[in-house]
Amino acid sequence: MLSYLRHFDWKLNAAVAFLSFVSLVELASISMDLFWKQLLFVGIGVLLMLFVTYFDWRSFVNYRGVIMGIYGGAIALLVLTLLIAPEIRGNKAWIPIGPFQFQASVFANLALIVVLASFFRKSHRAIARLSTLAKSFIYFAIPAALIYLQPDLGSVLLMLSVWFGFVLVSGIRLQHLVAALTLFAVVGALGWAVFLEPYQKNRIVGVFFPDQDVLGVNYNVIQAKIAIGSAGFLGKGFGQGTQVQLGFLPEAHTDFIFSAVTEEWGLIAGFLLIGAFLAMIVRIVAIGLEERSNFGQFICLGTAIFFIANFIFNTGSNVGLLPVIGVPFPFLSYGGSHILAEFILLGMVQSIKLRK
Repeated sequence: MLSYLRHFDWKLNAAVAFLSFVSLVELASISMDLFWKQLLFVGIGVLLMLFVTYFDWRSFVNYRGVIMGIYGGAIALLVLTLLIAPEIRGNKAWIPIGPFQFQASVFANLALIVVLASFFRKSHRAIARLSTLAKSFIYFAIPAALIYLQPDLGSVLLMLSVWFGFVLVSGIRLQHLVAALTLFAVVGALGWAVFLEPYQKNRIVGVFFPDQDVLGVNYNVIQAKIAIGSAGFLGKGFGQGTQVQLGFLPEAHTDFIFSAVTEEWGLIAGFLLIGAFLAMIVRIVAIGLEERSNFGQFICLGTAIFFIANFIFNTGSNVGLLPVIGVPFPFLSYGGSHILAEFILLGMVQSIKLRK
């Protein structure tokens, strides 16, 4: 067992451990109930990671039924969510399981990474064909449409980021890329006119006019900025953050945990969090570049893109550069479903490293 563990990428593990440790410390400052639940999620996540590393995921690519079973299972969970999930704050995104809630969209992102890695391992050479591009888009569009119906625009944007990242590194022709971007612009304009709810439009407009509606759509972001701006270099101390502890900063344990950590532990903590995250991404990409199989490379690529998209959307909303869409900071934000999915992805990457 010790010999097995010795071959793990411990630089990657160290970065994840730091993010998880900071999460637990900040959640303990906010609520001990959140701390104990997150500790449980992290513990189960580590066990899942170790379990996943025992499998050579590259061999599964030879069994299309397994790959499509993972993808089909994720689709079935999304359909089940729409059928039985209770409406919470206007969304039908969580299936209650006892005292916890299960979010199927997170695992749909994981399934999308697996199915696109399997698809592009061969088809990346034929990406110049529009038929290949269209088929890959269908893999994204089916779960994305089901998630949009919840509605969960944040998860849809994460899926779009994963799909587009795969397409970019697969060598898409310039004219096809321009056509795709034009199509996205048209769809975006149509979405603004037809599909986006008023509150979603207001959040986007609020990014460009941060001084308007300070008690409404811009309230959360303003409080997050105050938390970061008042932190100083070393912060206010454990349990001493006024924005966090007095309840001015909403969703301090999920969407705005980066601001919460920065307020109580200072700008140095914010920079360390960003540094740890970047170190994690560098190690994932390095493992992918060292891997010989296309499937393993694409698994690492998809994992890196998924984490980067989460990071950009989360921290971007914390500093007012992007609208708030309810996307977590990987391994830092409170939550069971996304923590477990992130550790599963980490286990797949470590499995590739172990069998390099």
